Amino acid sequence: MASPEEPRVRLPRLKLDELLEELQARIDAARGTQERVRSLLDAILSVGRELDLEQALRSIVEAAAVLVDAEYAALGVIGPDGTRLSAFHTVGVTEDEIATVGPYPEGHGILGELIRHPQPLRMARISGHPASYGFPPGHPPMNSFLGVPIRVRDQVFGNLYLTEKRGGAEFDEEDESVLSTLAVAAGVAIDNARLYADSRLRERWLRANAEITHSLMSGSERAESLGLIAERAREIWGSALAVVAMPMEGTKSLTVEIAVGVDAEAHRGLVLPMHESLVGLAYTGAAPVTSDDVLHDPRISTQPPRFLGLGPAVAVPIGTGASGVRGVVLVAREAGRPVFLRKETEMLQGFAAQAAIAMELAERRQDAQQIALLEDRDRIARDLHDLAIQRLFATGMTLQSAGRLIERPEAAERVLRAVDDLDETIKIIRSTIFGLRARTGTAGSGLRARVVRAVGEAAPVLGFTPGVRMEGLVDTDVPPEVADHVVAVLTEALTNIARHARAGRAQVTLTTDGTEVCLTVSDSGVGIAPDGRRSGLRNMAERAAGLGGRLAVTSPAGGGATLEWRVPLPRERPG
Repeated sequence: MASPEEPRVRLPRLKLDELLEELQARIDAARGTQERVRSLLDAILSVGRELDLEQALRSIVEAAAVLVDAEYAALGVIGPDGTRLSAFHTVGVTEDEIATVGPYPEGHGILGELIRHPQPLRMARISGHPASYGFPPGHPPMNSFLGVPIRVRDQVFGNLYLTEKRGGAEFDEEDESVLSTLAVAAGVAIDNARLYADSRLRERWLRANAEITHSLMSGSERAESLGLIAERAREIWGSALAVVAMPMEGTKSLTVEIAVGVDAEAHRGLVLPMHESLVGLAYTGAAPVTSDDVLHDPRISTQPPRFLGLGPAVAVPIGTGASGVRGVVLVAREAGRPVFLRKETEMLQGFAAQAAIAMELAERRQDAQQIALLEDRDRIARDLHDLAIQRLFATGMTLQSAGRLIERPEAAERVLRAVDDLDETIKIIRSTIFGLRARTGTAGSGLRARVVRAVGEAAPVLGFTPGVRMEGLVDTDVPPEVADHVVAVLTEALTNIARHARAGRAQVTLTTDGTEVCLTVSDSGVGIAPDGRRSGLRNMAERAAGLGGRLAVTSPAGGGATLEWRVPLPRERPG
């Protein structure tokens, strides 16, 4: 039989076991909390060490997923408009899944809820929230959700989104507290990374300005200096393409003188209208013009196609004020890259303003050199007129008088010939004086301006404005007599397109390499009928043959016609 004392002994022992188990549980909980705090501190230190913004954002997302044991994590960066996401960094989703789902979210549904109300948001099932409207096809299944905003200097930078806590559990208050703490540290890290990036950007900007100023003031060629501006702008602002467009005298157009980067050949030499191009809008408005998607921007003409694969872009005037704008620099990033922030645009504007000052100083130096040259020419012309011509004229008069005293006819005839030679020499010197005192022609009389005017005059008859591209030293290398033929052939070609081609677009290309000039006119019309009139083509061919060149007319497989008029340039041109 059991002793009567046995229940009294077992009851205290059971309570002791329960107390020991509870103590062990609390010790384990404290140890778990300690490990979680240590993990949080390690995450904060890891995130704080990053100075590169993109890498800092990646570290934040990875740390958040580990701290709350989430299968999927994302960090959405809120765009400048404050209503949608401009960038999205993910963890847990494979590249194949991303490709299947499609473009990253812009901030609708649950993601948008956190943008509109920047407060921590926790739920057991995403589908149960009124703002949820489902996932796109191929999206991984997600139920539990935890989101917290990231603030940088009291401004909401973006949001952390965590879904699918491992083990099927729900996110709890401790998860929310840990993630909120990480978000505070993330805000500090992002601010530090931004300040570091700004300082590096400003350093590169100052170095580039000094380099450009030195290039312009040291007498470098204009094309070389403009190329330096474009190249440095592309490098500093992380762009895929940079172009520099300058106004054409006597026209209402800009020409792309320099293009570097992706598909630069598609831009170089283009003549762009003032009101249907990003550079034109920046030039006429004397202010920066931005585009989130330059390929599909309705303000920009689609012809010729030139922005394939590009997205965010900004065009900034070189100089300030309507009368002080000297040109435009445009930079564009690849599609999917971040848009240009206001701070970046302002810094690019400052960069362009410094370049304009350097260009102004260089032009003033060139003007001073030109004035000195003209003054020297005037002095030479004055000396030739006052000294050389008078002395030659006096010598001629003396010889002419002495000729009457010479008895031998042969000798007298020689003296008279010498007098005639002196008269011819005087005429040559006077011609030289006239050349020294001659000035350049009027603005807008060059071949570039004449071609743009011819295209503009043909636009109302065509019903559209043809695209224009010019490459090479068109105004310098092509002499006036050849330039007249070029303009005549262009006018005839555009007239033929208007009368017979029924085209919806046309492209004019004028190039020269110093040895020959080539004019190409293509259209998207019905082509040249075999039995059609060819008097215009015959005139063009005769003009080419008269200059030692040739005319070729082809019909591309895609339809339309292409006219190529090519003539050699004289080896020695008057000047």
